[in-house]
Amino acid sequence: MLITAAILAIFVYGMIAAMLGTILPDLSKRFNLTPKQNGTIALAQGIGLMIGSLCIGPLIDSQGFKPGLVLGLALIALALYLLPSAKGYGNIVVFLLLLGTGGGIIVTGANALAANIGGDNQAAVMNFLNLFFGLGGLATPFIAANLVRGSSTRLCYLTAILTTITLAIHASVTMPTPPAGQGLSLSTASTLLGNPALWLLCAVLFLYVSCEVGVWNWLPRHLIAQGIPEGRALNILSLGFALGLLVGRIAVAPLFGMLTPQTVLVIAGILMAVTTYFALQTRKPGVAWGAVFLAGVAMAPVFPTTLAITGGIFSATAATAIGIVATSGWVGLAVSSRIIGAVAGDDPKGLKKALLLLPAFSILMVVVTLVLRGVE
Repeated sequence: MLITAAILAIFVYGMIAAMLGTILPDLSKRFNLTPKQNGTIALAQGIGLMIGSLCIGPLIDSQGFKPGLVLGLALIALALYLLPSAKGYGNIVVFLLLLGTGGGIIVTGANALAANIGGDNQAAVMNFLNLFFGLGGLATPFIAANLVRGSSTRLCYLTAILTTITLAIHASVTMPTPPAGQGLSLSTASTLLGNPALWLLCAVLFLYVSCEVGVWNWLPRHLIAQGIPEGRALNILSLGFALGLLVGRIAVAPLFGMLTPQTVLVIAGILMAVTTYFALQTRKPGVAWGAVFLAGVAMAPVFPTTLAITGGIFSATAATAIGIVATSGWVGLAVSSRIIGAVAGDDPKGLKKALLLLPAFSILMVVVTLVLRGVE
């Protein structure tokens, strides 16, 4: 039941991770939003993710998993029920902030729970768990393109209902609680924050999430600007990128018996740089699908493997450490979205130049991972 609860939570998170990029075309039409406003909306979601991830770790380390996971799911459901009633740009920003806060709580709580369950096989278990993130990410744009015909209202309500069901399951499951007296003390906090490995892991996830969210949030608009129809662009996101994440997390499992997690990160970063660059150079839907699919395969192991390394190094305060590292990822979400939006300006065709940030950050991620290998 613990694995089932964690899987459902990560599936919900996968759906909301793909939500903004999926509903932006519809919201932009309804409210005449510019790329700069889209960037601010993504920034609001990123700030929410930072708040959720950073604050929930100490609560989980001291009180257990259930309070955090239930709180996160409740915030997600509330945001999704409210979003269809948005009256304009300001409302959308507030509701995405709320959605992001719930998402930050869930990604930290569910991955910390997986680390608790995984023991010596944390990297493999967490990659398996995050396979369902890929399924959630695939489901959102697929439903939008093929079942609700691009209606952001219907998509929000369907996802809210699933989140409510997941919330009920989490409320009924018995979850681990920490030993008496365990939690984040001044001494453990000092040890945690003074370890350079923590900050290098933060840098890895900052760079990685900048790339992944750049694809989720901006790829459909970039493809549409290249002349690809909206429905086709959403299917490239779902049956290309999200499917690539899904396949990649299945394919990576055998590698952990042959390679260290750090080596997996280096290989992934190199492949990310190549595939994201080529994904931006084509206007042909078939070629775009292939490049985006391979980018998803390359990115698949990075997030869970980075968090697994974090949980292994900082086992006594795993949720807090995972929360800090995840928060750095959400900083990447916020910063990259603002940079991409600013470089693109008010011209959607400017996204092609702005999205070159993705291969550049992939190369930097490789460099930081190589430094991490030397300090552990």
